[in-house]
Amino acid sequence: MAESDPNRDYLVYGVESLKIHFQDSSDIYVSGNLWLSYEQGVSDAAVSPDVFVVFGVENRPRRSYKVWEEQGKTPDWVLEVTSGSTRRKDEQEKPLIYAQMGVSEYFQYDPSGDYLTPALKGRRLTKDGYQIITPNYLENGTLVVPSLVLGLELWLFPNGQLRFFNPQQGEFLRTYREERERGDHEQQRAEQERQRAEQERQRAEQERQEKELLLQRAEQERQRADILATKLKELRIDPSDLV
Repeated sequence: MAESDPNRDYLVYGVESLKIHFQDSSDIYVSGNLWLSYEQGVSDAAVSPDVFVVFGVENRPRRSYKVWEEQGKTPDWVLEVTSGSTRRKDEQEKPLIYAQMGVSEYFQYDPSGDYLTPALKGRRLTKDGYQIITPNYLENGTLVVPSLVLGLELWLFPNGQLRFFNPQQGEFLRTYREERERGDHEQQRAEQERQRAEQERQRAEQERQEKELLLQRAEQERQRADILATKLKELRIDPSDLV
C-alpha cells in the first residue's frame, strides 16, 4: 500500500533513528516495512510492520524476516504509523497478531490525526493481553510514553511531531541526514573555536612582542644612562652640575 508523505517520513525516522541508536549492538535488529512471516508454510501468516525491533538476533540486512529461520524469535517492539485507511487493521487485527507473536510493546502513531486522540498510543503485553501504557504530560503539553523494551521515551509534541528521546543521554534520536547536519554544525563550530583560539594566540603573541619591545627600550635607556654616567665619571663631572 502506498504511503502518504507524513506516514513515510515518520516510518523513515523510526527506522533510521533506531538503527543509529542500536548500531553498536550486534544482536539487535531494526527494520521496517519489511515482509515478516511468522508461520512456516502459511502464506497469509505475514505482516509488514512499519517499524520493528528484535533483540537477540544478528544485526544484518535481510530481504524478509522469517521467524522460523531466526530460532523462533519474533519482534519485541513494533510501531505502526497509522491512518484512517489502516484503522481497522492497526486497531483490531494487528494487536491480536502481535499479541499472539509475543510482541512486548505495540505502539501506534497517527501523524495526520485521522482517528487517534491523542495521536500516540502505546500498549504493553500482559497475561491478559495488551494494556494501554499510561502517558505522562509535560508542562508545555508534550505527551511522553515510556518504552521499557527500548529504554527510550516517545514524545508527542503539541504540534503533532513525534520524536524518540533517550533519557540517559538527554537527547533526541536523529536520522542519518540529521546526524550529518549535526556533524557539519559541530565541524563548523569546531572551526570557529579553532579560529578564535588562533586569534587569541595571535593577540597573546602581539602582547608578548609589545612587552618585549618595551623591555628592550627600557634596557636601551638603562644602557645609555650607564654610558652617560661612565663618561661623566671619566670627565670628573658631577651629574648634579648638569642640572
